Amino acid sequence: MDPVTNPYNAGAGEPPPALVGRDQELSAFDIAVRRLTIGRSANSQLLYGLRGVGKTVLLKEFTKTAEKNGWISSYVEISSKASSNIFAEVIYTSVHKSLKNLSAKHAIRNRIKRAVKALNVFSIRYGVSPAGDQQISLEIDPALGLSEDTGIMEVDLSDLFIEVGKAAREAGVGVLLAIDEMHNLPSEDLAALIMALHRVSQEQLPLMAAGAGLPSLPGLAGDAVSYAERLFKYTPINSLQKEDARSALTRPANEQNIAWAPDALDIVFRLTKGYPYFLQMFGKHAWNISAGPDQISPTDVEQAAPEALAELDNGFFKARLDRVNDSGRNFLGAMASLGPGPEYKSGEVTERLGKTHQTAGPTRKELIDRGLIYDPRWGVLAFTVPMLQEYIQRTLGAAEGPQGAAPPSSMLIE
Repeated sequence: MDPVTNPYNAGAGEPPPALVGRDQELSAFDIAVRRLTIGRSANSQLLYGLRGVGKTVLLKEFTKTAEKNGWISSYVEISSKASSNIFAEVIYTSVHKSLKNLSAKHAIRNRIKRAVKALNVFSIRYGVSPAGDQQISLEIDPALGLSEDTGIMEVDLSDLFIEVGKAAREAGVGVLLAIDEMHNLPSEDLAALIMALHRVSQEQLPLMAAGAGLPSLPGLAGDAVSYAERLFKYTPINSLQKEDARSALTRPANEQNIAWAPDALDIVFRLTKGYPYFLQMFGKHAWNISAGPDQISPTDVEQAAPEALAELDNGFFKARLDRVNDSGRNFLGAMASLGPGPEYKSGEVTERLGKTHQTAGPTRKELIDRGLIYDPRWGVLAFTVPMLQEYIQRTLGAAEGPQGAAPPSSMLIE
């Protein structure tokens, strides 16, 4: 069929043609926004899950939901290679956008001017140097009496958020800070953010954060501040159930009068296990290889599977392992050799490596910091990338697997 009209979108963080299986999460967020708008309390939101499950897509949908409710939203991503001052820069960028929109859409009252002054003080204190076109030009009255900064991030950030929240409330709107890859925030910055959000929550101001990150994010938040579990609504984002996975494939095709054979859908679900990114990849290749004219058949999927798998291997998986040194590769290989998981005992991994917990510790930490593995609980490890174990077995070999185990075949056509 025509690749030009191919509806499937296998891009990182790009919205799928049919967003399915997330109605509950979207509805809960919409309710939270509407509650804060009328002065009721609501928790900030944290989405967590493996790579490729659609956290970024859902986070961006949250920004659209907020804006439909008249809110001002900003989206930022925390890079794993970010500078030490990244948190202050992220806060400045997000708050600046919010205040610029407030000042453009609403009368400039003293409350907005106070928030602008608070942002200017914050940028000076924490070394953020905004470009000229990022300045908000307002005549600030010194008599407004805003207190000086303290140099303590959680205090200064709380004061800033309070001023922004009050300005938004006076304008009759709200502010959403959407933060992707939130697990990359240093612990002290994550603690400051949580404390500031707590202050805002206590005053029931229309300002909230929505964060997305790896499965380690709830634990990181809890380690940073003990009451974090009461401040956030934690939402695990997983692979799609079978019916939702089928809908993700059939709905875009049906719009072009193309059907999927039921058996073809069953094969794709078995190969992808319902992970949204993988569904889009297999849908794309099945569409391109199919002769149609009006149906994608099981044979189409079987012929497309090697191409889809090769693209995943050369992109989604390989890009992550290419940044890992030999020690890290050996560690990942030891995990993969223990079977499909999804969890692995740390002791068994180090035993397979012939190392102690102490000598393997630096490599383990580096892999966690790189976002390739995480520790669901004490003494247990897991991959953050779905089906990474199978990829490692395919590329690094299965000779070192337990009892000479053969490579897994769940992503191969038999």
